Amino acid sequence: MNDALAGLDAIHWAELRHAYGTAADVPGLLRDLYRPEKAVEAVDELFSNVHHQGGGVYSAAPPALPYVLRAAADPAVDPVVRRELLEFVGALAHAANTSAPRFVTRTWPAAWDRAVTDLLPLLDDPATAPRIAVANTLAEAHHRADEVIAALRARWTVERARDAGVRLIAAVGSLVSHADEQRDDSLDWLRQLVHDADPAIRLATVQALRRALPGQDDGDDTYARTVSEVLFGSEPATWSPGGRSIRTTAVWALGLLGDDHAQRVEVTGKLLAHPDPSVRAGALQAAADMLSRRRSAVPLLLPAVARLLSDPDPDNRLFAARVLGMCGHAARPWADSLADMVTDDGEPFLPAQSHAIWALARLGDARCVPPLARRLSGERLGFAYNSAHADGWWTYDLSLTETAEGLGAHADLLLPPLRARLATAPTLDERRALCRLLESWGEAAAPAIPELIALLDTDSAVWALDALAAIGPAAAEAVPRQRLRALLDAPPEGQSFAPRALAFAYGRLTGDRDPALALLLPSLGEPYGQYNAATLLGELGPAGTPYVERLRELLPVHQEGWLPLRVSEALWRITGRADEIVPVLVRAIAPFAESGGAYRAITETVGLLAEIGPPAAPAEPVLKAFLDADERPVRHGTWRSVPEDDELCAAARTALRAITGSGPR
Repeated sequence: MNDALAGLDAIHWAELRHAYGTAADVPGLLRDLYRPEKAVEAVDELFSNVHHQGGGVYSAAPPALPYVLRAAADPAVDPVVRRELLEFVGALAHAANTSAPRFVTRTWPAAWDRAVTDLLPLLDDPATAPRIAVANTLAEAHHRADEVIAALRARWTVERARDAGVRLIAAVGSLVSHADEQRDDSLDWLRQLVHDADPAIRLATVQALRRALPGQDDGDDTYARTVSEVLFGSEPATWSPGGRSIRTTAVWALGLLGDDHAQRVEVTGKLLAHPDPSVRAGALQAAADMLSRRRSAVPLLLPAVARLLSDPDPDNRLFAARVLGMCGHAARPWADSLADMVTDDGEPFLPAQSHAIWALARLGDARCVPPLARRLSGERLGFAYNSAHADGWWTYDLSLTETAEGLGAHADLLLPPLRARLATAPTLDERRALCRLLESWGEAAAPAIPELIALLDTDSAVWALDALAAIGPAAAEAVPRQRLRALLDAPPEGQSFAPRALAFAYGRLTGDRDPALALLLPSLGEPYGQYNAATLLGELGPAGTPYVERLRELLPVHQEGWLPLRVSEALWRITGRADEIVPVLVRAIAPFAESGGAYRAITETVGLLAEIGPPAAPAEPVLKAFLDADERPVRHGTWRSVPEDDELCAAARTALRAITGSGPR
């Protein structure tokens, strides 16, 4: 240990930096690697402090690297700690390879080169876990690709651990494109391994070839044929070594089909009928991802997904209901099956039952209303109070607002239990969610005015006043103006947004915009924020004329996002002139028709073009491009992708009809 830490105190660690400032803590963490009771925590802190979230390499990393590698090579150190140390080194190397040079400390390349020399002997470590980790780390040694590939392939000839063998193949695949002498021979080696008897080796080799030859299918259908042969000709347990689950492996394997959309749809559809429930789970996730990306996948995959509404596995039933709900009106042929799932008798698994209710609500099917009313009046709500916006395919609880916001026409049935729940709601999260739901119903929520007024003296005042403003005149008559002014003067404590929000809602409810103008006008140029000064000026209409020149100055400031929309909308509502804003709006949305990634501001901009009507004719090509695309021009890989695309398409159709007098239905 003493030799391994020699020279540690001679380094001026306090002058070096990591993610949390000075690196003075690093020598203590390096010493703790040799203390069994502290080693795991020390690795975690090194990862957190020195690597953090990637994006660069701090100055503390190069001097720490030799000490980390000595601990990683020491057989006396716990194998788990050794593996994590090697993963730490690999993470640093990956950050250096993928970050802009200005974010990588200048001493890193030399330190990494020395580290590669120290890493190569660890390919022969007696313990399997370090061998796996070192193969992963050496995959980042781009500058010595030929030498490292030779070492990886030499290790392959004697490697007996299946897990480690797969990682050797993956590392070669990552390095081939950086190699010279080893390139052609290694490609031939990988092409031979595609025909190996081991299913995991075959799939790992397809992945390696895809990395080695990005964007190429090696001239034939070898990749697709190999993946299909493995998935339909072998047992799922053989597809991947190590701890990766069968579901995760199925998703990964389907991803190896690359950009061959038709092949991926075909193979995924077949896997949805696989006898193994974990494989079906993976196929469901892969199907959801394809549906989030391409409109053409809906008629091809949704029928197979719908069959899993009766899957023996409750999680698969949940996932199937969620995919159908995600797809909205395309799921109408299976509305009866969803309706069968909204009771305990039809679906005993509460989360799956909740998803069926949500799916019916997305369809506008009234059969979701009675079970939702029962949920509101009971203890088992089964919906979250807050919306989750995480990418990916997590089956978190759906939010109450997203589930019921389109059910205002059924307020007569839903309001009694909702009002009772609001009157006794014990938490801010619950009160806020119920207020937002009432806000979404607008005038239909008028019977809940007494409960909302009662919240004006609580920490829920912001959301209660938003709901009252949405209800409109009936609420304005019910709330004394003096009480509202007192609320503006003494907003809830600990809510920095409350003054703006309350002033905004007060103006919408009473017509008195002066408090909001006083608060918001100084921040007119802010590009973000729900309570935006430009939005307020637009709501003033012609009365906002004194602010027109200030708005025009802002018009060219930002080319995308919320500000062009808010400023353009305000100018149009105040002046009625479309000629000065339509080019700005078209310029803001056009890139998304070509490259995708549209978000709510783009959909609302399209909605504004619909209001403008014929003078918005220059937007026609972009609007048609949104509708003609097969690849959805929104964010992919999330439950919200299809609903967001549906909203964008609906707005585009409405805009085209408004512009031309007719248009796509």
